[in-house]
Amino acid sequence: MSIQDDVPGEEERKVSPRFLERLRRRDEQAFNELVLTYETQVYRLVWRMLGSREEAEDMTQEVFVQVFRSIETFRGDSKISTWIYRIAMNLTRNRAKYLSRRHQKSHSELDGTEPKESHNQAEGRTTGETRRPDWDAMGNEAERIVLQCLGEMEGEFREILILRDVEQLTYEEVGSITGLAPGTVKSRLHRARSLLKSQVEERLGGKVS
Repeated sequence: MSIQDDVPGEEERKVSPRFLERLRRRDEQAFNELVLTYETQVYRLVWRMLGSREEAEDMTQEVFVQVFRSIETFRGDSKISTWIYRIAMNLTRNRAKYLSRRHQKSHSELDGTEPKESHNQAEGRTTGETRRPDWDAMGNEAERIVLQCLGEMEGEFREILILRDVEQLTYEEVGSITGLAPGTVKSRLHRARSLLKSQVEERLGGKVS
């Protein structure tokens, strides 16, 4: 049984009704299929938000525990990936606040390298497709600086950049995950891009085209 409807040539739209019913019945095999399908995307998202691989591993497990507990609340009228992302983002925000209260640097482990199986296994995307066009020619050192600057940004700006520019979600999907109106997503994204570009230019000692 496929997780998603059999619509050749189209992106995931809705979870298969029969698969959703299996999830609601707490079918272990169905949940294993769900985890295998989305754990890489969830791990990548959480890692970029928290900057720690250990934290990302723990949080990814917590996300799917929450998915298991809350599956009845998913109505099946939207992408299940969007719903899972929303859970991941909410849990990660809470974790980031907790780490901040403990005076820990949430991004101290961010070393400028992507998590394993991050880009090339992300549903057919390539590394070039998951970066902003104006980052493409910057090289490894510059990319490391971009990731460092991204990690130091305020959470509300960092999550917008990650969801839209890195994960390449639509404005509507970003709005659904963050709870923001599409217009607010666009304005906040514009501000976030400007802030990131300024920080990167300052560290590189020149303008980023």
